[in-house]
Amino acid sequence: LAQKVENEFIGVNCGIMDQFAVAFGEANKAIVLNCDTLKYKIVDCNLGDYNLAIINTNKPRKLAESKYNERVAECQQALADLNTEITLHNLCELSYDKFALHKHLIQDETVLKRATHVIKENDRVNLAAKALNDGALEEFGRLMYASHQSLKDLYEVTGLELDTVVDFCRDYEHVIGARMTGAGFGGCAIALLKKGKEDDFAKQLTEYYVERVGYPAAIYISEIGNGASAI
Repeated sequence: LAQKVENEFIGVNCGIMDQFAVAFGEANKAIVLNCDTLKYKIVDCNLGDYNLAIINTNKPRKLAESKYNERVAECQQALADLNTEITLHNLCELSYDKFALHKHLIQDETVLKRATHVIKENDRVNLAAKALNDGALEEFGRLMYASHQSLKDLYEVTGLELDTVVDFCRDYEHVIGARMTGAGFGGCAIALLKKGKEDDFAKQLTEYYVERVGYPAAIYISEIGNGASAI
């Protein structure tokens, strides 16, 4: 119902991920969700010596007026191009190796970039789930940075504000991973921050961000909690 409201009344062609996480989230767990079938599995997300920092860029945005819907259309075009030769319900049915055999079907360079991001990102999700299961937080953090770089270069949904946050995190020794989260074009980034470094992180990031963007971001330290429930 919440997705239907966003799609049909607000005008944002979003998927089901946010609503699903709110409904089915569990404390100290991550959800590996197939947004096509809604099949999912829960994996441990023990952050150990790290907290989850949420950094709101404070950039005003309206997704219905952004290029969000344009990205959806570009992915749909990529799927249509691939389906001239193979049969797919969604782009994530392909591994990148299999995609490489058929990507010549996508003639538009921009559409090819979007599809490349989506398929490589899906591979990263599978690797990230394994890293969490193995307790390999540094590998998980590396995948976060790789994800953000792809969102910047191939999907092109980051922008100055989000890139400034992640660039700072990459050089800050007490963060092991960071990426934008959500739809992009502003909004928030998340980072895995060493416990005990919250005040220093906030001070240094604020100085760095204000110098480059002109106004401060908002920084929150969070834990992974349960989804919505009756109280």
